[in-house]
Amino acid sequence: MTALLHILLEAAQSVGLIGFIVFLRIGSAMAVLPGYGERSVPVRVKLVLALAFTVIIAPAVSGSVAPLVMEPGTVLTCIATESLIGLAMGLVLRLMVLALEMAGAMAAQSTSLSQLFGTGGEPMPSMSHLLVAGGLALAMIAGLHVRLAEVLILSYDALPPGAFPDAAAIRGWGIGHIARAFARAFSLAAPFVMAALIYNLALGAINRAMPQLMVAFVGAPALTAGALVLFAVAAPAGLAIWNGGLIDVLADPFGTAR
Repeated sequence: MTALLHILLEAAQSVGLIGFIVFLRIGSAMAVLPGYGERSVPVRVKLVLALAFTVIIAPAVSGSVAPLVMEPGTVLTCIATESLIGLAMGLVLRLMVLALEMAGAMAAQSTSLSQLFGTGGEPMPSMSHLLVAGGLALAMIAGLHVRLAEVLILSYDALPPGAFPDAAAIRGWGIGHIARAFARAFSLAAPFVMAALIYNLALGAINRAMPQLMVAFVGAPALTAGALVLFAVAAPAGLAIWNGGLIDVLADPFGTAR
């Protein structure tokens, strides 16, 4: 009986260490992942979600993590390596949300709608709030949790546990995703930037033709109304394009050549 209890204790200890090592990667990623890492999500909810993902992912990657449990001192190394890997993955996926924030900021700056109405949460323009809320809702409906579980499981093949990732590879990977985020943000905000350019050119021409007319006061309501109509038309298409980009990133999170 004592021998059986000893075997069970060793097995439970091994399973616990495997779960702890997996939790390190998932927990650090959960702090910044899209949808789950928002400031509006309570810390306790993030902890429960990280534990739930750990229960799902640990059995699938136990073959890669189990050898680390047998080596003395490896758990201490994993605290640094797994936390770093998880944070890097979370930040790369977080760039998709930042792209929506930047697109909203560009659109709001171009159309003078930065303070359309009061909003809470993240400090950003109202258009950014609407785009981020719509994008995250669309991603959740499209099965973001399933995609994230797949990415985290496959990450153990691309970034083996217990080893620091190559600094040059991480640098190139991060710079590539940052460049794509800025390009995606400008693409989403392009209709508003072009409309603002046309509006200002027309306003300048009218002002030169009729200097006595206060074109700024006449054109401001037209700019606001046009921006609202353009946002209602362009936002659904932009969010659909963004969701397609998110799916592409989740399908190949370690690639940047797009």
